[in-house]
Parts: sequence; C-alpha cells; structure tokens
Amino acid sequence: MSPDLRVTEAPPLPEAPPLGLSLWGWFESGSSADPHQTRSSSSPERRTARKRRRRRRRGGRGEGEEEEEEEKEKKRRKRREFYRCVWELLELSDDLDLKWKMKMMKSWMMETPMVLLMMMMLLGLCCSGVGGASELAFLTEPSDVIAVRDRPLMLDCQVEGEGPITITWRQNSVPVATGARATVLNNGTLLIRNFSKRRESNETDAGEYDCAAQNRYGMLISRKARVLLASLPKFLSHPDSVAVDEGGVARLTCQVNGIPEANITWQRDRRPLSTEDPRYTLLPNGVLQITSVRRTDSGLFRCVASNIANTRYSHEAQLSVTVAGSRTYREPVILSGPQNLTINVHQTAILECIATGNPRPIVSWSRLDGRSIGVEGIQVLGTGNLMISDATLQHSGVYVCSANRPGSRSRRTALGRLVVQAPPEFVQWPQSVSRPGGGSAVFSCMASGAPEPHLIWLKNGKLLTPSGNVKLTNGNTTLAITRITPEDEAIYQCIAENSAGTNQASARLAISQGPELPEAPAGLQATAQSTSSLQLSWDQPAEHVSQQIIGYVLHIRRLGEPDSAELQEAVSKMTFRHEFINLEAATTYSIYLKAYSALGGSQQSNTITATTLGGVPSAPNFFTKVLNLTAMQVFWELPGRPGALEGFRLEYRGVSHPDVQGQDTFPAHINTHTISHLEPAAVYEIQLVAFNRNGDSPSTRRLVSLAEGGDTAADGPSCNCDPSRGSSTLLVGIHSGLACILCCLLFILLGYRRNLFCRKSGSWEAPPTLNGVRGPKGDTPESIELSQRCDSAPHPVMVMVDSTPPFQPATG
Repeated sequence: MSPDLRVTEAPPLPEAPPLGLSLWGWFESGSSADPHQTRSSSSPERRTARKRRRRRRRGGRGEGEEEEEEEKEKKRRKRREFYRCVWELLELSDDLDLKWKMKMMKSWMMETPMVLLMMMMLLGLCCSGVGGASELAFLTEPSDVIAVRDRPLMLDCQVEGEGPITITWRQNSVPVATGARATVLNNGTLLIRNFSKRRESNETDAGEYDCAAQNRYGMLISRKARVLLASLPKFLSHPDSVAVDEGGVARLTCQVNGIPEANITWQRDRRPLSTEDPRYTLLPNGVLQITSVRRTDSGLFRCVASNIANTRYSHEAQLSVTVAGSRTYREPVILSGPQNLTINVHQTAILECIATGNPRPIVSWSRLDGRSIGVEGIQVLGTGNLMISDATLQHSGVYVCSANRPGSRSRRTALGRLVVQAPPEFVQWPQSVSRPGGGSAVFSCMASGAPEPHLIWLKNGKLLTPSGNVKLTNGNTTLAITRITPEDEAIYQCIAENSAGTNQASARLAISQGPELPEAPAGLQATAQSTSSLQLSWDQPAEHVSQQIIGYVLHIRRLGEPDSAELQEAVSKMTFRHEFINLEAATTYSIYLKAYSALGGSQQSNTITATTLGGVPSAPNFFTKVLNLTAMQVFWELPGRPGALEGFRLEYRGVSHPDVQGQDTFPAHINTHTISHLEPAAVYEIQLVAFNRNGDSPSTRRLVSLAEGGDTAADGPSCNCDPSRGSSTLLVGIHSGLACILCCLLFILLGYRRNLFCRKSGSWEAPPTLNGVRGPKGDTPESIELSQRCDSAPHPVMVMVDSTPPFQPATG
C-alpha cells in the first residue's frame, strides 16, 4: 500500500462525481481506492484474473483484451473522480471537522484495508452530497413556443427525484388554475385545451410559463418559457413603383412583423415569381433585387407574407424599364447597405449590400477591426449580399461593404454592426452537500454568455435574500451559509439570465444528523474584567461527553459587525474558563462556543453579549454664545460612541463676583444649556466635565464676558498678547479715543513690542487654557489679559487688579 495519498496531485477531470452515487457501488464494481495498493489488498480472485490477463497479453491482443482495457480505464477514471471529490471537499469547506477528517485520512490509510474501506464509505457520503438520496432534478424543461388561437397547447415538464413529487405551473408568476380550460397531466405536462386571447377583457394565455417541482426536500423552479400567440398583422410598408434603365439594378421591398417570422415570396402580374433566374435575389427580410434589368422584367410586383396564423398580400408596385441611351460613366452608388442586426448563436445573418454604377462596381466585404471574415459558413447571395450561417460569438463585429469601380481606387462604403448573442451556459454548477448543524456550506455558480449573464439565487423557489448567516459575494457567484440551522436546509437554485435566454442549476443543502457529535456547550457566561478583557466560563460536560471532546472554539465579534469580522480562539478540552484580552473599552461583544470531537463540531451554544469596562471619558469640547447682558448659551459635542459616558456636569462662577456661582448636571444625550439671570456685563468662568461610573473626565474651562452680545469661539479670543508677562489681571478702562493715543505711545516707547498691541475681540474673553488658576485639581494661578483694539466705538473700559481666591466648585 502506498504510504501517502497525494490528493493534491490528483489529475483533474471535467466532470464531478454524479450526485447520489455512493462509493459502495464503486467497491462492488471492483474499483480500488489507490492505484498503488492493489498488491497488498487484492483478493485471490483478482490475482488469478491478473495472471490470466498476463498470459493472454503474451499471446497477443484480442477483442476480450480490448474490453478489459476499457474496463481498466473506467476503474482508473472512477479513482480519479474519487480523488477529485476528496480534494474539492478540502478546498471548498471551511468546517473544522471535515478538515480534520482529511488530515487523518493519510494515517488511517496506513492501517488496514478495512479501515480504509470504512473511511472511503464515509467520505463517499460527503462526495455524494446528500448521502445517496435521489436528487430532485428536471429531465425536460418547458421551451419557448408559438401557439395558434383556438388550438390546444402542451408544455413539457418532466422531473426525477424521491417521491412524492408535486408539479404546479405558473403564468407570469401567478399559479395556473386547473380545470376545464387547463390541466396538468400525470407526467407533469401542462395542457391548455383551447389557447385563446379575449380582446374584450384583454386576457390572454400568452406569457411566461414555468413549472415548479416539489418534494419533501424542497422546491425547484424551471426556466421561463415564452409562449407567444401566432399572428400576422398588416404590412408595415409596401413596395414602391420604380423606373430603372435597361441593364441597371432594381430593388423592391416590403416589411411585415409576424409571429412567427413570415415567409415572404413575390408575385409578378399575380403569378409566382420564378427564382431560377440568377438575376433575381430574394432576401428573407422582404427584399427583391433584380440585376441587369431587362424590358421583360417590367410588370406589377407584390409580396406575399404567410405563416401559421395567416396569409397577406401587399399593394402592387409598377416596375418600368426604360431604354438606356448612350451609357455614360457613373460613380459607384450603394443603393442599400447593411443594417445593424442582432441574432442568437447558430442563427443565420444576412447583410444586404447592392450597388450600381457604370461600369458595374465590384462589391467586397471586410471587417472594421481588420480580422478575417473567414470562409466557413460564409456565402454571397446575388451580387454582393453576405450570408453568415450558424453564427458564433466570433462573428460579432462591424462589417464594411465596399463598392469599387473596376480599374480604379474609387469606391463607396457602408457599415453595419452584427451582434451575436449567446444564452447562459454554466461553467461551474453548485453541488449538493451535507453539513452538520452549526457548520458552513459554500455553493459556487459561474455562467458564460453574451451579454454577460446576471445571476440570482432561489431558495425553495423563492428569491433568496441575504441575511446574517447567508452571504452572496463575487458578483453573486458564491453563496456562503454559515452557522447552519434547520431553516437553511433547502434546495438552492442559481438562475443565469441575459437577453438571449435563461438557464438554471440547483443543489441541495442537507443537515447531517450525527449522534456521535458532542452536545452544545451549556452555561456560557461572561464577566467584564477590565476595559480590555472579558472572562468567559461554561459548564463542565458529563464524563461520557467530555471523553470524546478534543477541544473548544470560542467565537467573538463586536455587536453589529458582520460575520467576516469574527475572531476565534481555541481552548483546551481540560479548560472551562478563558479570558479574552486586547479588547476595546466600553464595547459590547457577541460570543458563542462550540465543542469539537474527532468527528466534527457541536451545535453552537447560546449566544451571549458582554460589555467591557469603560475608562473615564475624554475632555468634552464646548462652545458659548452670549445671548444678552444677563444670559449665555453653552453647547457641547456628544461622544461618537454611545455608552462611553453617563452625563455632563456644567459649573460656572463670576470672576468679579465669586458669590455668583452654579452647577447643573445633564444626561448623556443633552448637549446644550442656557444660563440666565446673571450679573449684567460681568465676566464668568465656565467649566464642563463629562463623567461615567469610572470617574470624571479632565475639565474644560472658558472665560465669557457678557459686556457685548456676541458669540465666543471655542478656541478663545484671537489675540497675540503674551499672557506670561505678569501674575495679576490688567484691565484697561479709558475712553476709546484716548486708547488710540495710548497704543501709539506704547508702540514707540517699547520698540515695536508687538505683544502689547492687540486687536479687537467681540467681547471680553480669555485664552482657552488657564495655565494658572488653581481649581479643584490643584492647578497653579495664571495671568489673564483682556484687551480691546483701538476703535472709535464709545465703549468705556477700566483697569483693575483681581486677587480673588482660587475657584472652588459649588457643592449645592
């Protein structure tokens, strides 16, 4: 036996193992799990068969030997499919228990063939997706059809899967009522006995139909089939009479929109026009081209349009042929060039180009991008019309029709764009999986087409809406389901749609019930230890349960954050306490716990929330606004994260009148307060503190003067005065006219000492930082300078020295 199973080197195959196929059937058919273990694990019958094959090989190869070689190739293919299945399980699943199985697989394979057989049978259940159950799938889906009025219509829908299966039909997403008019046959086919359209009520049987198949595992919705009513309305345009010189080119056209597309033929003088003459070219879009016109071509022409609904005749048009005189030189002229055209793959495109001139121009085709048009499926109709049969995506592009005068470079060109669409085709299908509760599942779905298909997902036939544990990523190509619950067990469909059509693929998510998995942990609790740590604890399980547990995994994330932000920490099976550290202060976390055994993970425990302790709040920033001489308004910023504080405390006192003081407390959601009934035109010191259960924040202080009714900035007055030149408070009180003379004298005497030259502020204010006033925290006294710029405003000021005691906050 090979000592190592190198699943990473297994050759990939284009197809995955079929759903519902268990590995037991592979072993019964003689498949070996490892191409190198044949010698040690083969039976005597197999050794005898190998001897017979070697004897026959020596004697030459016969028909029996070729059959044996084919059988060997089938077995090798099954082995490669098994390796790929195991590898996909390891790549796509993020379940810890499944990865553990894959890691243990190597060591188990080295034990005995019986253990290997049991291991492969277990993995076979995973590879089969749902443990061998017959998957619900469509054998035949309804297709687009054109129905005839007052005729029966049948739409096919055949499914396979575990019964009982119920099939219902919908028209334009509305259930079809069964009865005398419509019924569902035993094989799922919808029969409409008399397809109709009632003009008076504007009701019609036409529309989009789909069938829904349901069994106990879920529901499947088929592709939408477009059902149209056959019709042939009146002509949109009729042929026009035309006069053409003998030897020239004539072009007659008519247009009609029919369902299905009408077959258009032509008549001359009420008789079918013979198409055996190569000078006549009939295009499917209702164009008749006649080259090298003769006098015998003149007559009354009309086109005949017919389909399964009706037959219509256009008006008649006169073709007159005039006798040409001396034929003079004429530049090439394109009578009709190619039109923009959109078709689906495998359809036929006809690009018209007809030109006239003297001498007769030569028509050629090219692509605007310089690529070769090719020869396969390309044909020229008449004298220059380009027909592309069985169109592919490579035929899309801009085509150039050129009319060249023989023997010269003179030419005329016309352009037309051809767009070839392709309905969606799946490059990767979602695969059915079986997962334990609380695990994760990933479904991948990729489709190609032109234009690019749009992907949507259905759950049991209803549009899937992403939620907390259901995520759609990578342009809806990946469906991830985490923390699987019984509500997630369903059939999921990937629907690919574009303008060319729709396609669908489905997969089932089953929850595996394993009694050997440990029970969900109980008694999970959390206690805040500090501003950055939480202490977790949970109940110790019973002895018979703890014996199979190999460890625990704690899952934590901030409350309100997505699952992608979740952190996980592994804990020893002997530990029933754990501390989360390096957390954010005053932050709430969501936590749950899972126990793991050698066979997988348990259901998750109850989810709990816990909040770390918070530190003291940061110093609040506040602003003031003077309302009048006796009132001011204080407003401050609220914290960015709720819960970091409990409230604010606002204190104020008069600088000149310390007996005037007050204190107010506000909850955390209040950010403004008006202080009234103050001393007129006085100066007050304002202090704001934020607090929570852990203490007070650093205080923020401001000096506000009520002398002038103006706003005060949060950052203090705009003044260049140096506050460190004295320890006493200087107030200048003099008439504003004399203040101007004083400023000039001081400027000259002190030699441009700019620190005494101050600009006007809106009101008496102080710098924002009180470096010296000793408050409750033990600050040192500071000097305060209030100044006024020279101005002609007649505001009187005064000078005084204030030696008031340090500010003490009010206690009442």
